[in-house]
Amino acid sequence: MMKILIVDDDAFLRELYAMKFIECGHDVITALHASDALRILEQGDVFDLMLVDMIMPGMTGVELLNEIKKMVPKVKMKLIVLSNQGQDQDIEEAKKAGAIGYIIKAQSIPSEVVKKVEKIMSAK
Repeated sequence: MMKILIVDDDAFLRELYAMKFIECGHDVITALHASDALRILEQGDVFDLMLVDMIMPGMTGVELLNEIKKMVPKVKMKLIVLSNQGQDQDIEEAKKAGAIGYIIKAQSIPSEVVKKVEKIMSAK
């Protein structure tokens, strides 16, 4: 079981992904925006994984990843981007910011996203 923080401003998708991960036995907390995710992390919650969207109001997924690295330089939480942005430049930018994986939403149904995340996490 993993403890997962899902950050996505699309309420429908956020809750759908949360439901699929919960069905597979994972513990899930969701956040609407990057600022919500930072607030949750500042409260001391420890997660195995954060799934983050690239395009959100206020702060992009990459900006959030960089902010987390500043806040917690030795963060053990793994970071995976879950986005519809699929350009090579987006993927490279996310990896430079510390993402260990990049999943394009439009290419995977939610149950496949869970399988992909579990595979990425088991390889790390």
